[in-house]
Order: sequence, then structure tokens, then C-alpha cells
Amino acid sequence: MSRIAKNPVTLPAGVELKLAGQELSVKGAKGALELTVHSSVEVTQEAGEIRFAARNGDQQSRAMAGTTRALVNNMVTGVSQGFERKLQLVGVGYRAQAKGPILSLALGFSHPIDYELPEGVTAETPSATDIIIRGIDKQVLGQVAAEIRQYRRPEPYKGKGVRYADEVVRRKEAKKK
Repeated sequence: MSRIAKNPVTLPAGVELKLAGQELSVKGAKGALELTVHSSVEVTQEAGEIRFAARNGDQQSRAMAGTTRALVNNMVTGVSQGFERKLQLVGVGYRAQAKGPILSLALGFSHPIDYELPEGVTAETPSATDIIIRGIDKQVLGQVAAEIRQYRRPEPYKGKGVRYADEVVRRKEAKKK
């Protein structure tokens, strides 16, 4: 059995879980999320804990039990605490400004880039070169951060570009004459 699936997911106070067949929904203070559980995974709820098990013992069922446990744990964490991702802009003239559901980026192109944030994701710019993205769905949040970073990835010679706050850019030495 998957070692991850053996650990139950504990529901914190204020988080409500509903299980109807293979449809699982989690509701908390920050919002609500839904998931369709794979047919080879059995989900049981008892005393504030959710347990996952493979219906049969084959490799795919055990793997799906661990994956489902991780997804549900992320859902519970998202609706109770939320997730955030920090991005930094490195480069002369690189700026960001959050205007409601639109993030305006100046990344050295001849035009500004207006990135429209999906529903459930908010952006905040505490300074012109820092972006904080918040949301309850970890997968959507990671995808939004990756799409913003894709506009101008960090380059290895000067380190300019959009990078995650905890990212380390390996620098290359300039060409010698």
C-alpha cells in the first residue's frame, strides 16, 4: 500500500467535508473545492479524519490512493489557510502592478503585458518588483505562477527575468576575449 495513503487527513475546525459516492467536496472559511475521486480509491470518513485505501491491490490503485490523499490534503489546507506564491522581478525597468483581476507587467518589451487572473486567484504587489499570488487551489496557483514566469524566464548571464522568491538562478561566466 502507498505509504502516503496510510496517513489520514485530519479535518481542522471550521472545515466541512461531504462525500457523495465518488464526489468529494470540502468547504471552509476561505471557500469551497470539489474533487471526483478515482473509482479504484475507497474514501472513508470517521471522527474528523479521512482515510484512503485502494479497492484492489494492484499498483495503479495504490498509487491513486496516495495521489488522492495528497489532493484532498491540499484541498483541506487551501480552504482553511490558503496558499501563496511569491515572484520577484529582476531587471532594470521591470515592474508589476495589480489592478483588481488584472496584473500589469512591464518586462522590457515594447508593450505592457496584462495578465488576467483566473477566478479564485488574487495578486498583490507590495513593491514594484514583488508579486504575491494567493488562492485556495494549489494546482491553479502553481499554474498561474508558472504562466507569469514564462513571459520572461530568468536568464543565466545577468539573472534578469521573473523568478520565484525561493529560486536560485545558476549564473554563467561571460565569454572571454
